[in-house]
Amino acid sequence: MTVGEVAERSGVAVSALHFYERQNLIISRRTSGNQRRYKRDTLRRVAMIRIAQRVGIPLANVAAILALLPDNRTPTRQDWARISECWQQELDARIAHLLQLRDDFKECVGCGCLSLDRCALANPYDALAAGGPGPQRLVDAQGLPRSR
Repeated sequence: MTVGEVAERSGVAVSALHFYERQNLIISRRTSGNQRRYKRDTLRRVAMIRIAQRVGIPLANVAAILALLPDNRTPTRQDWARISECWQQELDARIAHLLQLRDDFKECVGCGCLSLDRCALANPYDALAAGGPGPQRLVDAQGLPRSR
Protein backbone atom coordinates (compact mmCIF):
# COMPACT_ATOMS: atom_id res chain seq x y z
CA MET A 1 0.00 0.00 0.00
CA THR A 2 1.17 3.54 -0.65
CA VAL A 3 1.50 6.03 2.20
CA GLY A 4 -1.61 7.80 0.90
CA GLU A 5 -3.62 4.58 0.95
CA VAL A 6 -2.52 3.81 4.50
CA ALA A 7 -3.36 7.37 5.55
CA GLU A 8 -6.82 7.16 3.99
CA ARG A 9 -7.64 3.73 5.40
CA SER A 10 -6.28 4.44 8.89
CA GLY A 11 -7.47 8.02 9.24
CA VAL A 12 -3.93 9.12 10.13
CA ALA A 13 -2.16 11.97 8.34
CA VAL A 14 0.72 11.14 6.02
CA SER A 15 3.01 13.23 8.21
CA ALA A 16 2.01 11.12 11.23
CA LEU A 17 2.84 7.93 9.32
CA HIS A 18 6.25 9.35 8.44
CA PHE A 19 6.73 10.23 12.12
CA TYR A 20 5.70 6.70 13.20
CA GLU A 21 8.22 5.31 10.76
CA ARG A 22 11.00 7.54 12.11
CA GLN A 23 10.09 6.29 15.60
CA ASN A 24 10.34 2.66 14.36
CA LEU A 25 6.67 2.03 15.10
CA ILE A 26 5.95 0.99 11.51
CA ILE A 27 8.19 0.04 8.61
CA SER A 28 8.03 0.40 4.86
CA ARG A 29 10.07 -0.73 1.95
CA ARG A 30 11.15 1.62 -0.81
CA THR A 31 10.41 1.18 -4.49
CA SER A 32 13.04 1.79 -7.15
CA GLY A 33 11.56 5.32 -7.37
CA ASN A 34 12.15 5.74 -3.59
CA GLN A 35 8.42 5.68 -2.74
CA ARG A 36 7.25 4.08 0.49
CA ARG A 37 5.23 0.88 0.34
CA TYR A 38 3.58 -0.64 3.40
CA LYS A 39 2.26 -4.12 4.01
CA ARG A 40 -1.49 -4.27 4.60
CA ASP A 41 -0.93 -5.37 8.21
CA THR A 42 0.53 -1.91 8.90
CA LEU A 43 -3.08 -0.82 9.29
CA ARG A 44 -3.37 -3.00 12.41
CA ARG A 45 -0.15 -1.57 13.87
CA VAL A 46 -1.37 1.97 13.20
CA ALA A 47 -4.72 1.17 14.85
CA MET A 48 -2.88 -0.15 17.91
CA ILE A 49 -0.70 2.98 18.03
CA ARG A 50 -3.79 5.22 17.86
CA ILE A 51 -5.53 3.28 20.63
CA ALA A 52 -2.45 3.60 22.82
CA GLN A 53 -2.23 7.32 22.12
CA ARG A 54 -5.92 7.80 22.86
CA VAL A 55 -5.49 6.37 26.37
CA GLY A 56 -2.28 8.29 26.97
CA ILE A 57 0.37 5.62 26.52
CA PRO A 58 3.59 7.39 25.46
CA LEU A 59 4.89 6.46 22.00
CA ALA A 60 8.19 5.40 23.57
CA ASN A 61 6.28 2.71 25.52
CA VAL A 62 4.47 1.65 22.36
CA ALA A 63 7.78 1.38 20.49
CA ALA A 64 9.30 -0.68 23.31
CA ILE A 65 6.41 -3.15 23.21
CA LEU A 66 6.38 -3.40 19.42
CA ALA A 67 10.15 -3.96 19.41
CA LEU A 68 9.55 -7.17 21.34
CA LEU A 69 7.63 -8.65 18.42
CA PRO A 70 9.85 -10.72 16.13
CA ASP A 71 10.55 -9.37 12.63
CA ASN A 72 8.38 -6.28 13.17
CA ARG A 73 5.29 -8.40 12.74
CA THR A 74 1.85 -7.13 13.50
CA PRO A 75 0.50 -8.03 16.94
CA THR A 76 -1.72 -11.10 17.05
CA ARG A 77 -4.71 -11.48 19.38
CA GLN A 78 -2.41 -13.17 21.91
CA ASP A 79 0.18 -10.38 21.55
CA TRP A 80 -2.51 -7.78 22.11
CA ALA A 81 -3.64 -9.57 25.29
CA ARG A 82 -0.06 -9.46 26.65
CA ILE A 83 0.43 -5.85 25.57
CA SER A 84 -2.78 -4.71 27.23
CA GLU A 85 -1.72 -6.49 30.44
CA CYS A 86 1.55 -4.53 30.37
CA TRP A 87 -0.41 -1.28 30.24
CA GLN A 88 -3.11 -2.29 32.72
CA GLN A 89 -1.30 -1.04 35.85
CA GLU A 90 -0.41 2.30 34.28
CA LEU A 91 -3.99 2.81 33.10
CA ASP A 92 -5.39 1.84 36.51
CA ALA A 93 -3.13 4.44 38.16
CA ARG A 94 -4.28 7.11 35.70
CA ILE A 95 -7.91 6.23 36.34
CA ALA A 96 -7.36 6.46 40.11
CA HIS A 97 -5.76 9.90 39.74
CA LEU A 98 -8.55 11.15 37.50
CA LEU A 99 -11.23 9.87 39.88
CA GLN A 100 -9.48 11.51 42.80
CA LEU A 101 -9.18 14.78 40.90
CA ARG A 102 -12.85 14.63 39.93
CA ASP A 103 -13.94 13.89 43.50
CA ASP A 104 -11.62 16.37 45.26
CA PHE A 105 -11.51 19.18 42.71
CA LYS A 106 -14.38 21.16 44.22
CA GLU A 107 -12.59 21.37 47.56
CA CYS A 108 -8.95 21.70 46.58
CA VAL A 109 -6.50 20.66 43.88
CA GLY A 110 -4.24 19.00 46.44
CA CYS A 111 -1.91 21.64 47.82
CA GLY A 112 -4.54 23.54 49.77
CA CYS A 113 -4.06 26.80 47.91
CA LEU A 114 -7.78 27.01 47.13
CA SER A 115 -8.79 26.26 50.69
CA LEU A 116 -7.90 29.04 53.12
CA ASP A 117 -8.31 26.93 56.23
CA ARG A 118 -5.66 24.52 54.90
CA CYS A 119 -3.40 26.95 53.04
CA ALA A 120 0.19 27.08 54.31
CA LEU A 121 0.11 30.85 53.95
CA ALA A 122 -2.99 31.23 56.09
CA ASN A 123 -2.31 28.15 58.23
CA PRO A 124 1.40 27.83 59.10
CA TYR A 125 0.79 24.50 60.90
CA ASP A 126 -0.39 22.82 57.70
CA ALA A 127 0.70 19.18 57.91
CA LEU A 128 0.82 18.91 54.12
CA ALA A 129 3.54 21.55 53.91
CA ALA A 130 6.05 19.09 55.41
CA GLY A 131 5.71 16.97 52.26
CA GLY A 132 7.22 19.67 50.08
CA PRO A 133 5.85 21.87 47.32
CA GLY A 134 3.12 20.84 44.94
CA PRO A 135 0.10 18.56 45.27
CA GLN A 136 0.35 16.38 48.36
CA ARG A 137 -3.03 14.66 48.37
CA LEU A 138 -2.60 12.65 45.18
CA VAL A 139 -2.43 8.92 45.78
CA ASP A 140 -1.31 5.99 43.67
CA ALA A 141 -3.57 3.17 42.44
CA GLN A 142 -3.17 1.37 45.80
CA GLY A 143 -4.34 4.43 47.74
CA LEU A 144 -0.88 5.30 49.03
CA PRO A 145 0.56 8.82 48.83
CA ARG A 146 2.13 9.36 45.44
CA SER A 147 5.92 9.42 45.55
CA ARG A 148 7.89 12.18 43.89
